[in-house]
Amino acid sequence: MPSATPDSSSPRIVLGVSGGIAAYKSVELLRLLKDAGYFVSPVLTPDATRFVGAVTFSALASEPARTSLYGDPSTPIPHTYLGQNADLIVVAPATAHLIARYAHGLGDDLLLATLLATRAPVLLCPAMHTEMWEQPSVQENLATLRRRGVLVLEPDVGALAGGDVGSGRLPEPAAIFEFVERIVQGYRGALTGRKVLITAGGTREAIDPVRVISNRSSGRQGYALAETAYRMGADVTLISTVNLPLALDVVRGVKVVKVQSAHEMHEEVMSRTSESDVVIMAAAVADFTLKASKEKLKKDQGPPALDFEATVDIVTDLVAKRSTGQLIVGFAAETENVHANAREKLRRKGVDLLVVNDVSAPSVGFEHATNEVTLFDRFDNEQTISLRSKESISYEILDRVVSLLSQGAS
Repeated sequence: MPSATPDSSSPRIVLGVSGGIAAYKSVELLRLLKDAGYFVSPVLTPDATRFVGAVTFSALASEPARTSLYGDPSTPIPHTYLGQNADLIVVAPATAHLIARYAHGLGDDLLLATLLATRAPVLLCPAMHTEMWEQPSVQENLATLRRRGVLVLEPDVGALAGGDVGSGRLPEPAAIFEFVERIVQGYRGALTGRKVLITAGGTREAIDPVRVISNRSSGRQGYALAETAYRMGADVTLISTVNLPLALDVVRGVKVVKVQSAHEMHEEVMSRTSESDVVIMAAAVADFTLKASKEKLKKDQGPPALDFEATVDIVTDLVAKRSTGQLIVGFAAETENVHANAREKLRRKGVDLLVVNDVSAPSVGFEHATNEVTLFDRFDNEQTISLRSKESISYEILDRVVSLLSQGAS
C-alpha cells in the first residue's frame, strides 16, 4: 500500500481508541505497529482518556496523540489532516456507542470526524460485554457499516471485565496487528481477489425503431449488488440495461457495460464468464423476443401481428460452460407457488444459489427501494431475508456467496 503522504514511504495508520476497559490493549497494538515501521497517529476519544492516558500514546507513537477537534495550533483542522493522510484507520477498541454514532454519520468528536473525513480503509475492532455485543441494534449498526465497506474484526470469547466469560473480548493485539498487515497488503473484504460479474435491469426487445417490449425491473438490486461486492473487495463488472448512479466511493471501481436486448446481454455475459469467479444474474431477461420492423409501425395500419420467439437462456448457457470453481447465482421473480416454483427452477437451472422474491407482495422487487427474498442453495439450504433495503439484501446475498465459495460450490 503506497503512503498517502508524499514525504513518507511508511504507511500512515490512525489508531483510534474509544472508551472501553480494553483500551489498555491499544498501547501494545501501538507498539507492534510502530516496531513494524508504520507511522502511527493516535486519536483518543474523551471517554478513552478515562481508561488510558494520552501521554502514554504520545510517548510511543510517531506524533503526539490527539483528543479534541479544537485547540491544536499545529493542526487547525485535525480531522481532515488525519483523514486525508491516512492509509488505514484502526479503531481498537470500538465501543457500541462509537459504532452507533459512526453508522449514523455523526462527527461530534475528533475520532468520528476523522472517520467521516477519510477514503482510507477502516478496521473496527469491537469490544463490549456479551449482552451488548448480541443486541440486535449493535449488529444492525455493524451490518450497515460492513455494507459501506468497513472491515470488522469480531471479538473473541473469553474473560470479560465483569468477571464472567463470553463473546465481546477485544482480540489480542497480535491478532489485530496480523489483520492490519493483510489490509496493508491489499485485503478489502471477503471478496478480495475475486472477479464478480453482475447483470442488472430489464432487457428491452425492439418492436420497431421507436417501440420496445420490456418489464418492470428497475435494476436497483443489481446496482446494489455491484456496489456491495466492490466494497467487499471484488473486481466488479456490471452489465446493465439501465443507467443508474453508482455511489461516489465505487463509481470509479465498477466497470459498467451497457446493453439493451437479451441477445446483447447474452453476448456480453458469455464473453466475460470465463474470467469470472462469480456470476450473478440479477437482470430480468426477457423470455421472448420478436423480429423488429425496420420502419415505425403506423397506427392507421391497424394492430400489428407480433411473432414472438423464445430468447436464449443465459443461465443455462452459463451453467453448461462454467469453469471449475465458478459460482453462479440466479434470480427468480414469482407471483404464486413461490417456494415450489423456486425449488423446481433451482433443480432445472443447476445454479449454486437462487434468489427468489414474490413480486406481488407489497414493497417487494420491481420499482421498489426495498426487497424481500428467499435464498435457495444447491445444498438444499433455505433462508428468508425479511423486507429491507436492497443494499441490505445485497449484503446478505453476497455473504451467502462467500460461504458457498468457501465450500467449493461448483
